Amino acid sequence: MLVELVRTKTRDGIRLDGVLALPLETSSSAPVDAFVLLHGVGGNFYGGSMFDALSASLLAMGTAVLRVNTRGHGSISMLSSDGGPLRGGAAFEMVSQCRYDIEAWSAFLGARGFQRVGLLGHSLGAIKAIYAAAHELPGSVAAIVAASPPRLSCAAFQHGQQSATFLESLATAKQFVKEGRPESLFTARFPFPLLISAASYIDKYGEERYNIEQFVDRVTVPTLFTYGSIELEQGGIAFAGLPAAIGQRAAKHVQVVTIPGADHFYTGKYSELAAAISDWLAAR
Repeated sequence: MLVELVRTKTRDGIRLDGVLALPLETSSSAPVDAFVLLHGVGGNFYGGSMFDALSASLLAMGTAVLRVNTRGHGSISMLSSDGGPLRGGAAFEMVSQCRYDIEAWSAFLGARGFQRVGLLGHSLGAIKAIYAAAHELPGSVAAIVAASPPRLSCAAFQHGQQSATFLESLATAKQFVKEGRPESLFTARFPFPLLISAASYIDKYGEERYNIEQFVDRVTVPTLFTYGSIELEQGGIAFAGLPAAIGQRAAKHVQVVTIPGADHFYTGKYSELAAAISDWLAAR
């Protein structure tokens, strides 16, 4: 597979990197010309065997694939910006700023002649795609695939099986903010052990801002949600009942598919996930 290393700059002056792969056969019956692949927490454009498999499937369908970094790439990273170096990565990102990243990458594809853009995100990347669709979606985006976006709900986390662990991490983050240290790092134990700033922890987990149940009804483009049956059974309050909740709130152009035997990372189920996406695109 031949790829091109590419970069773009967001409206707030942050440089992001990615890689573009073009299909051998350019004619495609899919409703999009190119997909932007959005990584999850701490991911990046060059990692992830799931995205390797999905990229091959999309290219075989005649769709270009743009795997990208968002400003949340890596656990902690340095971002190049017009104002000089900035601390970025999952430890410091504010999720709402994903709108700028998605806008910039969509514009990049538009400049390359791709007028029908698809967003394909995994985990937090899926939340970012849905959040952008509900709040500030570029006009070129024609379809979204959201693979396993969790429920980010402070209210729900307080009543889940790990509520004590969550409340402990949230209390630490709030104390740092109260002391005027929002960028101070600590090791949170919920939803998994991660090094994160107090401000970013509250942004992601301490509010309802990114609870997809709150805004999925505002998504106006065809959208496919996928979940693995194992993550729905074993993923706790972050995943319990989400397919039904989404189905109740979303419009008819939003579809939810469960992949039998799949976990959050679709381990051993890449072909099933790719087939579900391919079938959904073919039906558009």
